[in-house]
Amino acid sequence: MRIFWRILGYARPLGLVVPQYLVLISLATVFSVINLTALIPLLQVLFNEMESGQMVVQPSFSWTIGYLKNLFYYHLHEAVATSGRFSALYYICLLMVASVLLANLFRYLSQLILARVRVRVIQNLRNAAFLAITNSDVGFFSSRKKGDLISRVSSDVQEVEQSAVSALKIMVKEPFLIIGYFAVLFTISAELTLYTLTLVPLAGMAVSVVARRIRKWARQTQESLGQMNSTLDETITGIRIIKALAAQSYIRQRFVKEVKAYAAQSFNISKKANLASPISEVMGVAVLSVVLIIGGKMVLSPVPELSPAEFIGFLVIFSQVLVPAKAISVVFSEINRGIISASRVFDLVDSRPEIIESDDTRPILTLERDIVFEGVSFAYEEQEVITQLNMTIPKGKIIALVGPSGGGKSTIADLLCRFYDPTHGGITVDGVDLRSLALNQWRGLIGLVSQQPLLFHDTIANNITFGRTEVSFAQIQKAAKAANADAFIEKLPQGYETIIGEMGNKLSGGERQRLTIARAILQDPPILILDEATSSLDAQSEEQVQQALFTLMKDRTTLVIAHRLSTIQHADEILVINKGRITERGTHDQLRATSGLYQQLTQLQSF
Repeated sequence: MRIFWRILGYARPLGLVVPQYLVLISLATVFSVINLTALIPLLQVLFNEMESGQMVVQPSFSWTIGYLKNLFYYHLHEAVATSGRFSALYYICLLMVASVLLANLFRYLSQLILARVRVRVIQNLRNAAFLAITNSDVGFFSSRKKGDLISRVSSDVQEVEQSAVSALKIMVKEPFLIIGYFAVLFTISAELTLYTLTLVPLAGMAVSVVARRIRKWARQTQESLGQMNSTLDETITGIRIIKALAAQSYIRQRFVKEVKAYAAQSFNISKKANLASPISEVMGVAVLSVVLIIGGKMVLSPVPELSPAEFIGFLVIFSQVLVPAKAISVVFSEINRGIISASRVFDLVDSRPEIIESDDTRPILTLERDIVFEGVSFAYEEQEVITQLNMTIPKGKIIALVGPSGGGKSTIADLLCRFYDPTHGGITVDGVDLRSLALNQWRGLIGLVSQQPLLFHDTIANNITFGRTEVSFAQIQKAAKAANADAFIEKLPQGYETIIGEMGNKLSGGERQRLTIARAILQDPPILILDEATSSLDAQSEEQVQQALFTLMKDRTTLVIAHRLSTIQHADEILVINKGRITERGTHDQLRATSGLYQQLTQLQSF
């Protein structure tokens, strides 16, 4: 039950929800009770089973239930005296239909309140899970399956939604047990029971009309859910870029907007779905009115086919059949599945990042002197990737990292972005420990262009400005021109408003890469990391991208990770990284003059 109460905690703020619900469900209960309990005394008066002359004087007004009862008896006697008992029967039928209609109206309104609570619970829970994902460290995603994370935010939360509704219904209204109802009705009167069975096709027709309206909303809801999962997928895939751009707040607002749209459509479905039960029950009471007339004739005939007591019993039981109820076992099964799903979601929500800001965080606005790695070592779990690394990245200089795959080059870039903290040693920025700096401010100083461009199913303009607001079109176009991207953008049908597809799949590799460079140029970071930015491109695309990179690197502190040595020949210093260690260092000409690994790599690429 602890998990269940925690689920309900996400319904806050409740405000006037609880008082409103209590008032509505109380009114629904009152009218339902009136409909059932008033039947027997009404029929006693109708069939002259009470003493003659009773309650013929209009009662004096008072704020009591007895006054309402006596007033009704008075008017009922008046109706019998003036129009006859058979006319009074019609009066009773209209009264019952009206009372049930009011009961269902208040019940429907109370169900809308429950639907609002349910939607708020799921909306807040899903946003909390997404917040946990965007706040998680990069290492968190190395040990988790992306599909499992998506399942927790989508399918598991959906299961919680269904269980929460079922649990709330158990808490606020008793389940109706209808096993054997029709069997009892047949024992009382098979003929009347056959009439009651007309409720089934009538209710089915009413529900089918509502269902057709629901399909429209369900389709839109599934589309919203697909868009939401797409954003989630892109966020998990591109978490490094999002964190490097310090764009967690931007992507979070985008996701919250999509969740809000899904929640609104889900609430619309609830409004339609909750109409099914009241419509079918009101139509059922209309059938009950027909049964009253037919059964009344059976009781009032010269040779009664049904006694008044049996008729009353039949009506009371049939009124219970009209109330929709779910099997208790099914409800508890849904609750159990929901609690299991909720525990998986809370496991994600409760995860805490290891990379956090220190208590004495220091602001940083720019790089003044240099970045220094001092005796830095790092291990993934127990496997050491970087060993006793010492290097300096002076302001405005280009430092290149080369070497075999798996040597630790990208890990060095991750440490610089503070996606991870060193296992041993430390990194200083202008003499200050990196762990003491404001995390988002530091990442905001870094522009990251990686081997796999991160683009979103959005317009070109929005991809260039990703994570930034209040950017003019002139600024966007200037950045695109500097990245050699403006020419191909202008040739597209909608130009900068062209939707580029998921992960930019409507563009070529070179075009995608130039858009990420334009994004970095617009960001205008003082520090730049190029992680294999041209390794997956053909020769022509590489040349265009390389020209854009030269523009981007100008007057910036740059760390370049490259396999293609042609891209780093003009670096101020080249470090050869092999098995987590620096094995060689120097300029391109200096390293070519040695007989080390760099010379071997140069010869292989020349060949």
